[in-house]
Amino acid sequence: MKRTKLAIIGVGLIGGSLGLALKDALGDAIYITGLCRTEASMRAAMACGAVDVASSDLEAVVGDADIVYLSPPVLQIVPMVERILPYLKAGAILTDAGSTKGYIYEALHRILPPYVYYVPGHPMTGREKSGVEAATKDLFAGKAYVIIDDETVPQEVKERLMALLRHTRANFTTLDLAQHDRCAAVISHVPHLAAAALVTLLNRSGDDLDSCLKLIGGGFKDTTRIASSNADMWADICMTNGVPIADSLRELQAILGEVITAVERGDRQAVHDYFAASKERRDGILHDAEQKFDTN
Repeated sequence: MKRTKLAIIGVGLIGGSLGLALKDALGDAIYITGLCRTEASMRAAMACGAVDVASSDLEAVVGDADIVYLSPPVLQIVPMVERILPYLKAGAILTDAGSTKGYIYEALHRILPPYVYYVPGHPMTGREKSGVEAATKDLFAGKAYVIIDDETVPQEVKERLMALLRHTRANFTTLDLAQHDRCAAVISHVPHLAAAALVTLLNRSGDDLDSCLKLIGGGFKDTTRIASSNADMWADICMTNGVPIADSLRELQAILGEVITAVERGDRQAVHDYFAASKERRDGILHDAEQKFDTN
């Protein structure tokens, strides 16, 4: 039986976790090559078993690949595809882990030949740590994984890709491009910006900073955990999903404005209703999520 040949571009947290999950599930039935920038990252990727071979040579990594998994920062995906394009074989399938989809989709469809297929994807998972050293075979398990529904891609191509990705044990769902980017802004992008804003608020506490630091406990740590994420990755996300993120931030700003007004007026009932409604909604969301997806 012909074994699948997978190339992972960017063997970090996501790419490395994908490799670990697939090697754990398929063993020698899959052959994985990985593109790494440094000798140290190549050694780490092979040592942990995320790839069979790691290299900085584009042709060696993607030349015979059936599927190419793109997991560099969002703004590096299109330039990387331009670089690997001469080495892709006919029938190769490209998919990605980019947190924004519209920007990548439009750019790739301008440059891809008809014999190379692109299926946009977004695993809704991650950790505040980065690099292949943080990778784990269970990173995708039980987490939502969005596949963009694109009627231009043949069904047989989609099925070949999904036959592989299902071994991650993720919970797959489909969305269109615009809906994905709007939802990702609300569920993922704005929360990261808000977490960073809370840390920035602490940093701007002036003469109270030292005293505030003495009081930090679980609430602040839990709320701001994702502020420790990779800055390059999140800057790229903001640059490629600007309108949905800005729209959601304005809505958040309006909500906070309503709370400010209620607090300044001493309107306890309005503040109470704000907390009660958000608690009821969050509890309901968590209950529903247990039945469907875990997107944390």
